[in-house]
Order: sequence, then structure tokens, then C-alpha cells
Amino acid sequence: MDASIVILIVSFLLLLALNVPVAVGICLATFVTISVTLGSAEIAAKIIAQKMATGINSFSLLAIPFFILSGLLMGRGGIAGRLIEFASALVGRFKGGLGYVNVLTCMLFGAISGSAAAAVSSIGGFMIPEMNRKGYNNEFNVAVTTTAATTGLLIPPSNIMIVYALVSGGTVSIATLFIAGILPGILFGFSLMAVIRFTARARDYGSEESASLAQIWKSFRRAFLSLLMIVVVLGGILRGVFTPTEAAAVSVAYAFVLSVIVYRKVRTKDLPEILLQSGITTSVVFLLIGTSMAMSWILAIENIPQTVSTALLNISDNKFVILLLINLILLCAGAFMDMTPAVLIFTPIFWPAAKAFGMDPVHFGIMLIANLCIGLCTPPVGTCLFVGCGVGKTTLAKVTPKLIPFYYALGVSLLLITYIPAISLAIPRLLGLN
Repeated sequence: MDASIVILIVSFLLLLALNVPVAVGICLATFVTISVTLGSAEIAAKIIAQKMATGINSFSLLAIPFFILSGLLMGRGGIAGRLIEFASALVGRFKGGLGYVNVLTCMLFGAISGSAAAAVSSIGGFMIPEMNRKGYNNEFNVAVTTTAATTGLLIPPSNIMIVYALVSGGTVSIATLFIAGILPGILFGFSLMAVIRFTARARDYGSEESASLAQIWKSFRRAFLSLLMIVVVLGGILRGVFTPTEAAAVSVAYAFVLSVIVYRKVRTKDLPEILLQSGITTSVVFLLIGTSMAMSWILAIENIPQTVSTALLNISDNKFVILLLINLILLCAGAFMDMTPAVLIFTPIFWPAAKAFGMDPVHFGIMLIANLCIGLCTPPVGTCLFVGCGVGKTTLAKVTPKLIPFYYALGVSLLLITYIPAISLAIPRLLGLN
């Protein structure tokens, strides 16, 4: 292995061990590596600054701050309660019904907001106490919410899909990725519901009262305007009314009208705080993108993608074995890294090997994101897991054992997504997008 790559890996891991923020760690590790390689700290600083600037200079990335703002408005705008009411009317009557309600609401909310962390805090803030009150185990409730929230990153809109489309070099359209994530996201949700079904039977978790058709219709009408967001965003993109970036801007306008004017849950005096939080979140994401692009440059210069691809192909010429190895590595990486830098770093490393077996870039992107979704609810760095523990007022050590059955379910779903391309590609091909 080249000395510069050793310096990059060692310095990055050391900085992570010292609890340095990931974006700062990526930047410093890249700076040290380029400085040593070229023998000039000044040149290294100029290269990093240039790569960071060009890395975020993309029209498609404008969709990210819009979707972040839209998600915050939705999270504060009373959307969650209406979706919970609708989901409860649909599936609450089954045994373990509140667990199903939790998962279905997270899927719907994720499809509207595109944020897993927002789903945990918004849905979990209501569902976890309610499930506790009905006799469900608190840690089980946190596990359900934490894992269910990740479905929103596969079901569109999804910021991480925009990032993947960027790093793919234009070979994949955002619209195609959005549509490709629908079935995998639903598969994740159904697999979690299967675990809830067996757990509910084993622990005798009860069901809610059956809702009449009139009650279902009433709850649907209350949630209709919220659900219409999915139709507006995806329908507008598919019909060519607007681009994904323009769709993100439309989603902000729609969320503003719904939250401030229609539902009146967000007051005008709350808007500065929401805008500030949106700006902070956006700056973190863009800093990660910029520094990761600088790291990707040094990886490309040192031919790391080609080296890793060759090494994997030397291990085996069996497609199933190689994809399994890639999945295992991504699952491990997802347990320690945030999704954005992981996508930016590992896409150029593993894509050449996947491409050698004729894998579709859309299919690879969905597989990559599905892996990293699991990482969001995996210790020690899982963002959703920590948010869920905070909402449920419990500890990581208590929740982790309850998560194990859900890990198995998500793992099986991941294997199905990996080895059955049609799960990701059927709808895009049906619509003529792939």
C-alpha cells in the first residue's frame, strides 16, 4: 500500500478516535496527506479549498437545503399527529397494532420530510409514550421507532440520494433514484412489521379498537393535505413539470402554507428559529460534501478505487461473494460514519468492482443507501439510535438487545435488495426512467 494512503487512513482513524467532528477529520487527514505527498502545506491548502468549492458547486445540491427546510416545517407543523391518526385507523386493530402504526407513520412521514432524525423525534415523541402507556416495553418501542425512521431515506424524497447522484458523475438521475427507492423502502417497513408481529404474539401486546370505514375516511381527510406532498413532489418530477431541485423549492412553499396558514402549528415568530436550524444543518451537510470531495480527489490520484476493485476481484470471481463482501464492509463503515461522507468516500471505491459484474448504477446506489440506513440505528455512532434513546429516555445498552431481531429483518431485506435487482429497478423501468 502506498505511504500516502497509509497516512490518510491512519490520520483519519486517529482523528475519529479523538472524537473530532467527521468533516473536520476528513479535511485534516486530507491536508496532512497532501502536504506530506507534495511537500508543501500551502499547496495542500489551495488544493483542498479548490476541491471543496468545486465539490459543492452543483445546481442539484440546491435541493438539499430546500428539503431540509421543508422537513423542519413539516416536523413542527402538526403533520405527524395527522399521519399517526390515519395509520392507526388503518392498522391499529391488529395485534401489536401500535407497533404497526409506528412503522407505517414513519414511512409516510419519511416520504414527506425525507429526514430519518426528524421522523424519530416527531413520531417517537408521540408514539413511544403512547406505546408505553398501553403496556409495550419502552426499549422495544425505541427500537421500533429508530429502525422504522430509516425507511424515509429510501422512500423519496431523500437528500442522500441527491448526494449519490452527484458523486455518480451524472450517470444516475435524481428522479430515477427517487422512484427506485420506493419498493426497497416498503420492503424495509414490511420486514420490521414482521418482527413486530412475532414479538406482539410472544408478549401479548394488544390491539386498538377497530376503526369503521367512516373513521378511516375521516382520518384520511385530515391527513390528505399532508399526503398530497408526495404526489406534488414525485408527480411534478415524473411529469416534467419541474426538476428535483425545483420540486424541493415547491415542497418548502407547500410546507409553509400547510404548517403556517392551514394547520397553524408554526407561528411566524417561530420561522427565524426554523430558518436558523435549517442553515446550520445545511452547513454541516455541505461541509461534509466539500471535505469528502477533497478526500475523494486524493483517493483517485492514488488509484485506490482501481486497487480495491482489483483486490476484490482477486478474492473471487463470483458476483454474489463480491457483493456480500461490499455489504459487510459498508455495514461496518455505517456503524462508524455518517451517511453523507460514507456515500462520497465509498461510492468511487466500490463502484468499479460492482460495475465489473454489470451492476446497474441505480441498483448499486439503492444497495449502498440501504446499507447505510442500517448504520443509522447501529451503535456506536448511529444518529437515529441516539435520538431515539433521548426521546425514549433510555440508554444505548438497554435498547441494543431489543434491536437485534430488527437487525436480522433489515439484513434479510438488504440481501433481497442486493441480489434481486428488480426490487430497485422494476418501477423505474416500468416508467421508462432506466
